[in-house]
Amino acid sequence: MAKPSNADTRRELSQKERDELMSILAARFNSYPNRHKGLDWKKIQERLLANPQKLWSLHQMESTGGEPDVAGFDEKPGEYIFFDCSAETPKDRRSLCYDRKALESRKEFKPRNSAVDAASSMGVDLMNEKQYMEMQTLGKFDTRTSSWLKTPPEIRELGGAIFGDRRYNHVFIYHNGAESYYSGRGFRGVLRV
Repeated sequence: MAKPSNADTRRELSQKERDELMSILAARFNSYPNRHKGLDWKKIQERLLANPQKLWSLHQMESTGGEPDVAGFDEKPGEYIFFDCSAETPKDRRSLCYDRKALESRKEFKPRNSAVDAASSMGVDLMNEKQYMEMQTLGKFDTRTSSWLKTPPEIRELGGAIFGDRRYNHVFIYHNGAESYYSGRGFRGVLRV
């Protein structure tokens, strides 16, 4: 992952960083209207500015190559949902095993981190299978890479973890040993605001 900046340690953005991020998010929102039909950017912007820690997490998503965008609104809790919408799994979040247990189980050639730990440090959740399939309806993602997904406990207890990708114009969810890591596999985050 990218080297932490001062903003990373204080978990808040400077005015300049906030303005730059809001400009990027607004431009992306306007460039991809199919991702958030019926949602109003002004309301989203107000919510973001009222939640500086969430804005910090979005900055982490952006600075590691995730290209976060609004992917929906959950009526029940009243939350906007942001997905990493980069065409391929975020470039600065690749070559990670699944979680801390997997990282600690490796005797040699350990990756620098795990997807679960990296997501937690960013203040985001790993995308789950349902969210990944929903994201894939918004465009074509992971056509050359793959993304670790939040793995059901019963699979993880047996040593596995799941990931998704798109090949042959079809979305696949598959499994691997949780301790494995590849240069083309990272993770996608989800943030609720």
